[in-house]
Amino acid sequence: MRHVELRDGADLDGFRRALRGLVALGADPDGVVWSGGAAPSLFGAAPETGTEPLPVDAPPVPLPRPVGALIESVVCHRDPERYALLHRLVYRVVQGERDILDHHADPLVHRLALLDKAVRRDLHKMHAFLRFREVRDPANSEDRGGERYVAWFEPDNFIVEATAPFFVERFESLVWTILTPVGSLHWDRRSLTVGPAALRPEGLDSDDRFAEGWQRYYESTFNPARVNPTAMRAEMPRKYWANLPEAAAIPGMIRGAPARVQAMIEAEAAVPRRRNPDKAVAAMARQEPATLAELNRIIRAADPLVPGAMQAVLGEGPVGAAIAIVGEQPGDREDLEGRPFVGPAGQLLTRALEEAGIERSAAYLTNAVKHFKFVARGKRRLHQSPTAGEVKHYRWWLMKELGFVRPRLVVTLGATAALALTGRSVSVLRERGPMGFGDWEGLVTVHPSYLLRLPAGEGAEQAYRDFVADLRRARGMVEGTG
Repeated sequence: MRHVELRDGADLDGFRRALRGLVALGADPDGVVWSGGAAPSLFGAAPETGTEPLPVDAPPVPLPRPVGALIESVVCHRDPERYALLHRLVYRVVQGERDILDHHADPLVHRLALLDKAVRRDLHKMHAFLRFREVRDPANSEDRGGERYVAWFEPDNFIVEATAPFFVERFESLVWTILTPVGSLHWDRRSLTVGPAALRPEGLDSDDRFAEGWQRYYESTFNPARVNPTAMRAEMPRKYWANLPEAAAIPGMIRGAPARVQAMIEAEAAVPRRRNPDKAVAAMARQEPATLAELNRIIRAADPLVPGAMQAVLGEGPVGAAIAIVGEQPGDREDLEGRPFVGPAGQLLTRALEEAGIERSAAYLTNAVKHFKFVARGKRRLHQSPTAGEVKHYRWWLMKELGFVRPRLVVTLGATAALALTGRSVSVLRERGPMGFGDWEGLVTVHPSYLLRLPAGEGAEQAYRDFVADLRRARGMVEGTG
């Protein structure tokens, strides 16, 4: 009988090393005892065996891709028999049953499918129900004045490391820590650190802007006509409610749902009123801020033209920047974080600026429209393009903003930004290139989100190269070489 001991938790690397050795020796699963999985540890020991050591240089085991994916998932489960079950699966694959996963009635395949389903559901719950709380530590100056975010979550399985890429991609620009009873993660905007299990920190329930934003968003998307408490509890079990800031609003919204539905039924149908931005524009003109900081205070305090946005997203960059870059409007990520160009399109823009030789920190980045306009589709907020009237509503702010920044060149990304600067409809693909914007020399190019929508292939790669060439041309225009 051979004994294989793995690191506690989800020891995928240790399992793979042991599996290679066992396959190289032709070890029968009935003669192998696996152990490990009580709780995760930051420093795990290498796999150990009994009297006969496994070969350390055994070659990789060629497996069908679905089998490899199943292994990555199931090792995260708490079931103490998971490694033995996976070893038996691989043994049968090596013996010739390469299509074994197609036999859904097979007892081994059925059981592994249940474990895989449980892990995937746990990952989904962590993605959906983990909430960060803002914590400020004045002693830590590198975190933008001590700003960082902490979250507590209690997963059912060992999924902490598996879920890390999701949170790094989603909150790449923040400094955050995720604490769980089975492991922890810390991201400092540059690198990810995997740590040991943790206890729930005290004082994590205190109110903050992040929590208030989640609650406002949840209340704004709540549909009283579709209230189903049973389905709600099935999708959002009560075990997660203690960590959800929006959960405090759920009982009241459920109690008030019948009255809200009745009021909706009794209300007379009305044609949506088209808002005239002229009065709002005139009111803005009477404000006359003296500095960019005063202008930003006014923008921050103003209600969004289209309800639902969590906050105004202000411009970012130095006053006196040689280049100002104007986009369309904030997206979902920008609305949550309060910074421009931090979502997927913003990340593509940052990459293109670097390739064009422009330091993002030296440019001034802003949007023609300061609030996120969206339509709710379940849990998602889908971007909606602003209308010409909405662009006009925000245009006075944009012109004042550029007046304070005083750029030598304004680069507009997409048709909405060009409309805001010219006051007319602009066909970007036909008119891209240099264009006068009144007091400013300008250049029109595509928005990075346009590039993200293109199907993968040579066409998309060429479109990106053209975008970088436009930005390189903008740099030449301010340096006198373009």
